[in-house]
Amino acid sequence: MPRASSRPCASRVRPSESKRGWSVLRVLGLDIGERRVGVAVSDPSGAVATPLKVLTGSLSADISPLRRIVEDYEPELLVIGLPVSLDGTEGPQAQRVRAEADRIVALLGLPVEFQDERFSSREAERVMAESGMNERQRRGSVDMVAASFLLQTYLDSTRSSREKDRT
Repeated sequence: MPRASSRPCASRVRPSESKRGWSVLRVLGLDIGERRVGVAVSDPSGAVATPLKVLTGSLSADISPLRRIVEDYEPELLVIGLPVSLDGTEGPQAQRVRAEADRIVALLGLPVEFQDERFSSREAERVMAESGMNERQRRGSVDMVAASFLLQTYLDSTRSSREKDRT
């Protein structure tokens, strides 16, 4: 059974090859909060993250909305935001997210990697405010935008690692 990675960000999952020889790695990003879960998805090449949806409630209580998303998008990997403190240590929130990740792995059987999510929600709020969205509009979308930020950070870091490996 796959287990959630203990490292904040790793690139153990290898992209598969498409029929045309392109690397394909669809990834789902999750920003797990206490009341909502922001979901983002990468494009099929694993290059660009897009906000997808906000799931309300706890995944512990009902995994079926996430299961449907996984069935629809068929990701090869889940990237989950890990709320570490400013000094890089893991507190109670990070432990709660890791426990949730272990449950997700057990139920969905997908590999999980963690991505430092410091400032992702704050950055999402800032970008949405600058785009003219009022506070009420932002409240319903900030979690999925934060998920797309943390997923894009992961995609960029793994892409630069793969490019360094080639040289």
